[in-house]
Amino acid sequence: MDYKNAGVDIEAGYKSVELMKKHVQATMRPEVLGGIGGFSGAFSMSAFKNMEKPTLVSGTDGVGTKLKLAFLLDKHDTVGIDCVAMCVNDIACAGGEPLFFLDYIACGKNYPEKIATIVSGVAEGCKQAGAALIGGETAEMPGFYPEDEYDLAGFAVGVVDEKDLITGADIKAGDTLIGIASSGVHSNGFSLVRKVFPMTSESLNKYHEELGCTLGEALIVPTKIYVKALKSIKDAGVKIKGCSHITGGGFYENIPRMLPDGVRAVVKKDSYPVLPIFRMLQKEGDIAEDMMYNTYNMGLGMVLAVDPADADRTLEAIRAAGETPYVVGNVEAGEKGVTLC
Repeated sequence: MDYKNAGVDIEAGYKSVELMKKHVQATMRPEVLGGIGGFSGAFSMSAFKNMEKPTLVSGTDGVGTKLKLAFLLDKHDTVGIDCVAMCVNDIACAGGEPLFFLDYIACGKNYPEKIATIVSGVAEGCKQAGAALIGGETAEMPGFYPEDEYDLAGFAVGVVDEKDLITGADIKAGDTLIGIASSGVHSNGFSLVRKVFPMTSESLNKYHEELGCTLGEALIVPTKIYVKALKSIKDAGVKIKGCSHITGGGFYENIPRMLPDGVRAVVKKDSYPVLPIFRMLQKEGDIAEDMMYNTYNMGLGMVLAVDPADADRTLEAIRAAGETPYVVGNVEAGEKGVTLC
């Protein structure tokens, strides 16, 4: 008896590392110290030595049951982008610059090519965020996960000068709300998605005119990474007063998280186009509209609060970063919360 007979292939682990090295290398920043394969990742503090009060911000998350879709489609090169996005978007919400990322993959059986494909997506997400992939772990856990399944999670660290933290404390009545378009369902609410749509090859590979693609292609689209858009706004000299990453809990749970007491966000539902995948999901699942806005991003991945005098500059900066912005509402005096009208 040996470890391989028990279900853990050490040689496959070595091969996975070799296959993923080129992807990891593509994410390196000058501050990264040491090579790939050490016991820990080292990152020089020179990146923020000139800040008055450098403040670390962090985020950790996974991909959730969207992975079930990846298994069914046998498509593993984009879920890593989702994993990075869920972490670095939260850091960007605080005004932070993501510095580095670490991933964790747990699988029933280590197929080196599949693991390397997953990591290629993680690396792509890191490149989009400007973060270095400085470490990770692949755990082969036979008997715990089915052989063809895995879980994926990650952890990111960023930095911001304390004076530049986005806290929402300065939001006041009259401020403008700007939304940035999402790419689709992103990485939340897939347990409901999987209840509404049959998770079969026939269903997922069916082309839908209103989607412009198959159902599976619409659902697997990776989460938008908004780091560059928020940096573009800052570089334009605009102060972002508040920032909300629209994830699980949708509008009703996430927008109030950026608000101070005494003000209320008013979002106009007709101020931007709701993506077709959400219309289809709502219709096929007979889901109440309030529940849709309490579960999904409905086409907006980020909502920002800015001074109305800065609205045009904000829109221009977001467009310059390659994203699509909309003026979606305003802030009013009232009980803390959000009104959709």
